[in-house]
Amino acid sequence: MLSKYVLPGSRVELQEVNRDRIGSEEEKKRVYTTQVRDIFSDERIEILMPIEHNKVVLLPVGAEFDLYFYTPNGLYQCFASVIDRYKDGTQYAILMERTSNLRKFQRREYYRLSCALEMSARPLEEEEISSLEKNGNLLVPGLPLKSSVVVDISGGGLRFISSYAYEPDSLIYCKYKLIQGGNAKEYTLVAKILTVQEMDNRPGVYEHRAQYVNMDSGDREEIIKFIFDEERMHRKRERGF
Repeated sequence: MLSKYVLPGSRVELQEVNRDRIGSEEEKKRVYTTQVRDIFSDERIEILMPIEHNKVVLLPVGAEFDLYFYTPNGLYQCFASVIDRYKDGTQYAILMERTSNLRKFQRREYYRLSCALEMSARPLEEEEISSLEKNGNLLVPGLPLKSSVVVDISGGGLRFISSYAYEPDSLIYCKYKLIQGGNAKEYTLVAKILTVQEMDNRPGVYEHRAQYVNMDSGDREEIIKFIFDEERMHRKRERGF
């Protein structure tokens, strides 16, 4: 079951489970981010020990965690306990045993990748909005675009900053490029503005949060793959290989 959905290199979040404090909000649960190193069986999985502030976090044997696996097919969750920890060559790893079934997990938001991407955008025209409401895809070419910078991106939306402010709940046309495998691909998407606020430390600069609308599933999968690949390369650089 595990090997069918989760692969070595998959990003995984580990959230502390304390059975004695269920329902209590006295203490925030710790969340660690790392990656799958190997899968030994449907019950046992090897995970790299998480690193915080350039130090390995020694998770205790016997501790139970809530695991979230980020895969190209979506997010999967299960509970697992640490049954061993060790150093293998230059890597520190933990062996975990699954204590619940693996299940597909739906989160309100996709994992967001911090970035700095140039983006061009403009408000949708009335005829474009009418087309969208009828499940059409009419986009008027050649209209002027304004520049902005995407500061984080996900398979569900993006956050960007600009020297102008869009109206909340308005629809915008946005265009940006992602580089995958050495090749650049341009994405032209429609998004709905969720929130707008002027930045405290930068008067005249506005932060927008936007959600994709009527997005092509192929584009979404490509963006999610880009995020996974970038996260994986970042972690390799952190570990020096």
